[in-house]
Amino acid sequence: MQTITSVMSQAIRVLIVEDSEADALLLLRELRRGSYAPEFQRVDTPQEYLAALNSQRWDLVICDYRMPNFDGFAALRLYKEANIDVPFIVVSGLIGEDVAVEMMKAGAHDYLLKDNLVRLIPAIQRELREAEERRELHRAEQARAHLAAIVASSEDAIISSSQDGYVLSWNSAAQKMFGYTALEIQDKPVRLLIPEEQEPETLPLHRKVLQGEQVLRYNTLGRRKDGSSFHLSLTISPIRDHQNKVTGTSTIARDITDWKKAEAEREQLVCELQTALTHVKTLSGLLPICAGCKKIRDDRGYWQQVDIYIKRNSNAEFTHGLCPDCIRAYYPDYASRVV
Repeated sequence: MQTITSVMSQAIRVLIVEDSEADALLLLRELRRGSYAPEFQRVDTPQEYLAALNSQRWDLVICDYRMPNFDGFAALRLYKEANIDVPFIVVSGLIGEDVAVEMMKAGAHDYLLKDNLVRLIPAIQRELREAEERRELHRAEQARAHLAAIVASSEDAIISSSQDGYVLSWNSAAQKMFGYTALEIQDKPVRLLIPEEQEPETLPLHRKVLQGEQVLRYNTLGRRKDGSSFHLSLTISPIRDHQNKVTGTSTIARDITDWKKAEAEREQLVCELQTALTHVKTLSGLLPICAGCKKIRDDRGYWQQVDIYIKRNSNAEFTHGLCPDCIRAYYPDYASRVV
């Protein structure tokens, strides 16, 4: 591998299929004149050519049409089998128009005569630009296919709508959730999916998103095709074009009916537990009290002092003192002064 550089030149990796070293140097000179800094390899046999094709990524292939070991058609066939998308330009000293046309039909991007290399740089610039456009298109198609696969396989409903609130796209999860097929709902107003009583609350969200904001996990109600309502969590985002202008909205809708049901059941359980706890802390019914010592028998059969039992089985707190009768019984001298 060799490299020829110059100041402010554009680097380019060139595979030169040429049996003449002198002709290869002429090609390199034209590249330098065109402000390219070529990193190149010259090959002139099928084996060298195939090995070079697979050794690295090339920006350009320049191929002589007629060589002792193989010709341009063979080189083009191996190039196509390698499944690479870079410009393949044929350069030859002698090539008839019919052969040139056949080479172009077979997949060559351009052909030039060696005595007219003034066309080389414009041809390279054009083909490199078109190759990059093809790669960009391929990447965009792959991204769209990847996104389409994600949308199709999502368990959440994914819905896109226009600025004026009409459905543009609709995945299979949305069909399952709302009951409409994509054909039925496309170009229909989004308000079909919203209960009438929810419209004053939900429709303004669409206008908010059209102003560039995002709505995250907004809980509301949706309406199925049969008219029944169900709980939804919505995330709504603006759709923008290449100029960053908002052109519509994208909505991810998740059915949270089961979650809402579980939440209601949890709240009911908490309420029941609080009620039960209140009842536990409220003394009621018959209390077995000893007629002699006045102890109370608990539910395990143990006899406890009244104050201990009440404290353990209610929210009551105690202060201890003596009533007048007990003062007279236990402290008669003191009682005569205070009672």
